Amino acid sequence: MVSASEPDRCSPTSRTPRRLSSSRRSQSQSSSSWYPRKRTKLLLALIAFLAFVFFLNWFMLLRLQHQHDAPDPIPKPTLRSSSVSLSLQGKWNKPANKKKSQKGNYARMLALAAHALAENKREPKDLWQEPFVPASSWRPCADQRNWEPNEGGNGYILVTANGGINQQRVAVCNAVVVARLLNSTLVIPKFMYSSVWRDVSQFSDIYQEEHFINYLTPDIRIVRQLPKELQSLDLEAIGSVVTDVDMEKEAKPSFYLKHILPIILKNQVVHFVGFGNRLAFDPIAFELQRFRCRCNFHALQFVPRIQETGALLLKRLREHSGLIGPLDRYLVGPFAESMKEKSESNAKKASKYLALHLRFEIDMVAHSLCEFGGGEEERKELEAYREIHFPALSLLKRTTKLPSPSELRSEGLCPLTPEESILMLAALGFNRKTHIYVAGSNLYGGGSRLVALTNLYPKLVTKENLLSSSELEPFANYSSQLAALDFIGCTASDAFAMTDSGSQLSSLVSGYRIYYGGGRMPTIRPNKRRLASIFMKNSTIEWRVFEQRVRKAVRQTKHVQTRPKARSVYRYPRCKECMCRTD
Repeated sequence: MVSASEPDRCSPTSRTPRRLSSSRRSQSQSSSSWYPRKRTKLLLALIAFLAFVFFLNWFMLLRLQHQHDAPDPIPKPTLRSSSVSLSLQGKWNKPANKKKSQKGNYARMLALAAHALAENKREPKDLWQEPFVPASSWRPCADQRNWEPNEGGNGYILVTANGGINQQRVAVCNAVVVARLLNSTLVIPKFMYSSVWRDVSQFSDIYQEEHFINYLTPDIRIVRQLPKELQSLDLEAIGSVVTDVDMEKEAKPSFYLKHILPIILKNQVVHFVGFGNRLAFDPIAFELQRFRCRCNFHALQFVPRIQETGALLLKRLREHSGLIGPLDRYLVGPFAESMKEKSESNAKKASKYLALHLRFEIDMVAHSLCEFGGGEEERKELEAYREIHFPALSLLKRTTKLPSPSELRSEGLCPLTPEESILMLAALGFNRKTHIYVAGSNLYGGGSRLVALTNLYPKLVTKENLLSSSELEPFANYSSQLAALDFIGCTASDAFAMTDSGSQLSSLVSGYRIYYGGGRMPTIRPNKRRLASIFMKNSTIEWRVFEQRVRKAVRQTKHVQTRPKARSVYRYPRCKECMCRTD
């Protein structure tokens, strides 16, 4: 650094001894006063900087704590919008302005998560990976057949499946097995109208009927309707109607042979009404189990209208990269190739994205019998919903002593809230720039429940963001067809995170990713019981400890396992009936 006397040394008068002596005295005095002033300025600057940091942290925490009290803006659904637009289901999804939001319970943790994400740490190496070597040793083989075609000569089976698209899919796969077991002809299944789902879609509105019939012809006989001579029968009067009440859950094949086959042989037809999960997974013959997988993974393909829109959804999720993912051909058929051809001239590196299934709709919340921080108003609202949609559960609640909401939560029987879900992702190490696709966006409580998610992860989207209103219009009021788009978006993702392991969508998506993924399609399956014990300490736990415990709880579920006995082949297809070992 140049001292104060340096200009004097350059002056012509610097040769004079008297001036030189005076200059040295001046230099000494200046130096002695300059250094304390510098230290004082540095100290004041440091104090000001620390005060600014503390103020900024305080402001962020205050904003997170009180944001749920602000009115919820309803963004316009625009193409590629970064804001989240939700289709609300009337009064059941109204914003809970008067309720104590569950987010209020996690304001501290959300602030810690925001601070951790702001540090932009490197993501863990295995975050986007599955244990490849053990997972890749399994390959699909349910398309292999080792039996002769079934002529279906004993009679006809009618099926009216209940529930949403995922329950209906399981019912269809179970129905084809029952038809083969009873040597009967299957009539194309019908879907029951539900007061919950409110969708009039039938089989041919969702799945390719022609492909379904042709692909399964070597297995069973399938027709579109009953013969005319049977259409006029009063099936209820002759005892040919069988409801869920008449059958035990997951009935064994012996039940059908003993109780259902005689009805078919006598009346030539049986009608299963409300047919759902009414066929056991074990014990069942090898080829029948394989037939189940063949139907789920090969015979059920979405109609071109859904495939085309699904391909467009994937294209925009990957930001027009032109990439064909490992599962795209199975999900969107020929539209995978057309998607690539249109993008080849403008191809760029694909954006990885995480799909998150938030199972927090009103029906799930009400059926769980859990509480979510909304107080007395929430309890009354959920009970009113149960009275209408789940009267048997409501009666059971009044007449039987059931576990308390806190006991249910401690046992991991409550669905993760949106706030808990986003805290889990942040703890696992997904950085702030992660592209997140949210399925199941009709959240109980309305759009305000997603504020915490978009605050931490601004690149969070739903199908309503990625597709224009005109592109979504053909699917309006058809919840099952919209759910098919979510199925495509979740199944094709680079990583998939479920929030409720019992959800049918999560089960079918994770199983599909196992079957066709080649060991490269990781799925995050939270252990809700372990997570519940961690979240109970949200008011005191440090973020570093929270991270460690969440990662340990999730890592323990991230291993390759064969199908456990009596568990679903749709969720756990790694079994000799559905997949073959290559090692």
